[in-house]
Amino acid sequence: MRNKILHLTFLAMAFMLIVSACGPKTTEPPVVTEPPVVVTEAPTVAPTEAPTEAPTEAVGGLQIPEVESGKFNVGMVLIGPHDDGGWSQAHYEGLLYVEANVPNVHTAYIENVPEGADSEQIFRSLARKGFDLILGTSFGYMDPMETVAGEFPDAMFIHLTGIKSNMTNFGNLMGAMEDMKYLAGMLAGARAKADGNPKLGYMATFPIPEEIRLGNAIALGMKKTCPECTMDVRWINTWHDPIIEKEAAASLFDAGAQVVFTGADTPAVADVAQEKGKWGVTYDWYGSCKVDACLTAPYWVWGPIYAGIAEKVIAGTYVPGWEYFDAETGALGLYGFMEGQTMQPGVVNLDPAVITMVQDILAQMLAGEFNRFDVFTGPINDNQGNVVLPAGQSLEQVDLDAFPEYGLPCSIPVCMKWWAEGITAELP
Repeated sequence: MRNKILHLTFLAMAFMLIVSACGPKTTEPPVVTEPPVVVTEAPTVAPTEAPTEAPTEAVGGLQIPEVESGKFNVGMVLIGPHDDGGWSQAHYEGLLYVEANVPNVHTAYIENVPEGADSEQIFRSLARKGFDLILGTSFGYMDPMETVAGEFPDAMFIHLTGIKSNMTNFGNLMGAMEDMKYLAGMLAGARAKADGNPKLGYMATFPIPEEIRLGNAIALGMKKTCPECTMDVRWINTWHDPIIEKEAAASLFDAGAQVVFTGADTPAVADVAQEKGKWGVTYDWYGSCKVDACLTAPYWVWGPIYAGIAEKVIAGTYVPGWEYFDAETGALGLYGFMEGQTMQPGVVNLDPAVITMVQDILAQMLAGEFNRFDVFTGPINDNQGNVVLPAGQSLEQVDLDAFPEYGLPCSIPVCMKWWAEGITAELP
């Protein structure tokens, strides 16, 4: 989204992106020792030693850990604290899983790393130290990681949530969280309808395709159970800031929203909902939905995905590209609806037909019979009354990932630069 070089890069990789990422199954699920069918929460098996945090060298005010000789060394760079109760904690627990389940592996992490030039220094320092696999867990790490990957061809770099890969030692990894946001939208719509206040809110982070895609998935689910519902949007321009998140959540509730979703990292939206006597939908980590006012939480289980990648890199069989997984991998969850979990108080008394519908679609997702392209299948209109997709037509992967400015040949003219019907906000 940034400059002419990025534009040309996207044009050059458009054909490969379409070939590798437009089918209903883009890549093989990561090979793990015991691939889960349904994951209820993050693995509880703890490693002998937690990932290293010991400082040895300061870079940009942050400390760079050492590698362990004779082991496969995995380094993770986090945008927030490893115990943020959301995105970073879900990744950190995935790193714990790798340490516990992949033999002869040493893991380390660096938290609170800003996007941009600071992260480039960190990636370069980890590579110089000798880390074999380096994981960058935020959208704004994409360009810095690409630069460093070109300097260290013997290391493997995996970037989360972006859209770039060099297909040699720099790959892109993301999952179809739109699946779970769609189901959560159904629950939120039903809750707002039952409460007699058909208004939802969405606290979005940055104006990138990912955030618009997830907001649209929420709205599509909302309309399934509450055709009269609308959804407002607040942009907070941060991934992790508990104070800003609370203020934005309060703003949406005070503006009339009955249920508010977050795209950010902390459980703040549910805490504010508890104070307001309303409902929040948290995100990223199964443990984020901890108060009664939390309806549910779409969440990630990264451990088996990361373990599968590490095993393939060790074996020399991993080919980085654009890996985008769906729910059948077991890496996506909807809190209160996975095996062994109990529904939240705000869900148990909803219309039983809605509960059954959510359960049925979730079962199809876990069986690989319903995926992100089913979520985005027409008829779909935007909030200006235009037809985005006619009945029976589905978006392709490039549509989910791109804005028109990217220069990619999207199957629809606007790619993901549109708001679905029912969203009252303007595009940023």
